[in-house]
Amino acid sequence: EVQLVESGGGLVQAGGSLRLSCAASGLTFDDHAIGWFRQAPGKEREGLSCISTSGGTYYADSVKGRFTISRDNAKNTVYLQMNSLKPDDTAVYYCAGSNGCGSRAYLYDYWGKGTLVNVSS
Repeated sequence: EVQLVESGGGLVQAGGSLRLSCAASGLTFDDHAIGWFRQAPGKEREGLSCISTSGGTYYADSVKGRFTISRDNAKNTVYLQMNSLKPDDTAVYYCAGSNGCGSRAYLYDYWGKGTLVNVSS
């Protein structure tokens, strides 16, 4: 059974930082791209970032320059370092696995259950 488990969410003040982790099991991690998405109440799920099997990285304009994605294949884990957080970043953050990077949720086969990030002003 494939499992993706997010961790690292929490409450942070505007301007602060958090690092999210996505731990994967049950799949050949090296063969999968991993993406990060978020969904705020009343809004559509938004693709934020993705890291390919070769380490290529992609970012949405909304987070470019503030968020950094990385992967540790030895630990089957992908990280999302989030700096300069804003109240608009408040959402549930999800990681997802796919054969390749893309910004659309339907491209991803495997999903975690999410971790809540709450940025206070």
